[in-house]
Amino acid sequence: MPSQRLREDFQLLQDSVAEAAVIAKRYFERGAKVWEKAPGNPVTDADLAVDALLKKRLMKARPDYGWLSEETPDDGSRLTHARVWMVDPIDGTRAFVRHHPEFAIAAGLVQDGRPVAGVVCNPATGEVFAACEGGRVRVNGKLAPKPSGRTLADAHILGSRAAVEKACGPLQGCEFFTVHSIAYRMALVAAGQYDAAIAMSPTCDWDIAAADALVRAAGGRVTNSDGSAIAYNRPTTRHHRVIAATTTLHGPLTERFAAGAG
Repeated sequence: MPSQRLREDFQLLQDSVAEAAVIAKRYFERGAKVWEKAPGNPVTDADLAVDALLKKRLMKARPDYGWLSEETPDDGSRLTHARVWMVDPIDGTRAFVRHHPEFAIAAGLVQDGRPVAGVVCNPATGEVFAACEGGRVRVNGKLAPKPSGRTLADAHILGSRAAVEKACGPLQGCEFFTVHSIAYRMALVAAGQYDAAIAMSPTCDWDIAAADALVRAAGGRVTNSDGSAIAYNRPTTRHHRVIAATTTLHGPLTERFAAGAG
């Protein structure tokens, strides 16, 4: 069972994300101002509004915790804290701007380098995925079903078939599906709707920490593509080729990457 402290932190996360979802949905429906932080890297006033709300709510309640967010400059102070909030206010900004309902608010808590609580919310669809260490994944308050048990011969994978098979060779029998937000993809795996989510492009702590907590609570694994563990709250926040998968599928997938073309 989660500790009392973790239960309180988890409730704080859920309440804060629920407030943030109202803001995000409002911007999604009426349109948001868009500009580029860097070429090909869009950001909106919705990102900043959600980021500001979550930082205010979470850090006011836990001033002794660290903070890491895509939309907040990282001053490195988080490295001195054992517990760190990790937030992506709008994961899947391109989808958000195009009014595709494939984005998510991702907010998680990392303790000593591991994710211990996470909430991933898609304001457009109304889906809320939540879990903390020692508990089970819930989707809109209801327990998520257990993994399907599908093998590599018939797995349903969220990711780019072309990019994945370029790295590990043909995966015959697998079906591939596309969803823009990596946090949303991983949450769908934790909810038992898919068997694996693979990110071939680099990701950062804030993209995956919250959803990692969900996948762990569902009994799955999140690692680098070579099977090595992901450590959070390090000086570098970037990760290359992340696999989130059920226990049935994780080993076979990492083996294929190890034996693949590159």
